[in-house]
Amino acid sequence: MERNFMPQSIVNTVKSIVNTVKNRIFGHGRGWVFTAHNFSDLGSDSGVRTALSRLQEDKVIRRVFRGIYDYPKTHEVLGLLSPSTESVAKAYADRSGAKIQATGAYAANVIGFSEQVPGRATFLTNGPTGKVKIKNLEVVFRKTTVKNMFAAGSREALLIQALKFMGPKHVDDFMLEKVKKLLKGSTRKDFKKNIQYAPHWIRELLFKLMENELGYFTDYRLLKGNSFFERRPPSSTFNFLLSKKTSGWFGRSSDFFR
Repeated sequence: MERNFMPQSIVNTVKSIVNTVKNRIFGHGRGWVFTAHNFSDLGSDSGVRTALSRLQEDKVIRRVFRGIYDYPKTHEVLGLLSPSTESVAKAYADRSGAKIQATGAYAANVIGFSEQVPGRATFLTNGPTGKVKIKNLEVVFRKTTVKNMFAAGSREALLIQALKFMGPKHVDDFMLEKVKKLLKGSTRKDFKKNIQYAPHWIRELLFKLMENELGYFTDYRLLKGNSFFERRPPSSTFNFLLSKKTSGWFGRSSDFFR
């Protein structure tokens, strides 16, 4: 019986792509989550798919979900560790060139408003919707408005989504400390740009906070009517913000004065 052998030139090409794919994976290190899109520059979709299939069979990489792989981190006791939620979401979005933004309970948990890890992590997106199931965690991608995606990926956008989830009646001193810590790395320009489409009460809260702590946000005077501070009994920190002009509670980060 006659056998069909693959031409040596094709065998060499496949080996070359497998080695290139493997070296790139190793270069990123353990914990990297990726798709075939991350190797699109190699010019052979079928070759990349073959390489990923072989590396999976050899247990070099792991198939996390349909079309999504990782180079798993390992633990002496626990063995192979699950990939991070953020890494899986990024890989899902990158293969279609979409933007994503964490929202809801997951956003609140990332910032530290809540220590409870949600069983579902929701991301807003301007790309394909869908779900990715990883053991006991479900990662959901939900279509949203242009305004919600305006500053997607920025610390301000994450903060806005977390505050929207908590609601104005549940913002307390502990959360304001988290806000302070998060915004220390923002520049004045980025801060003002990224919160412009936030709900009124969030813009008012953040502008007032920054005006009192850093003393430069006169823009707050333009926010009129439906005062957030008039709608809820202020906490001790809200009273502090409304009654005093101080510096130092936030600290003076030079980044804010660029």
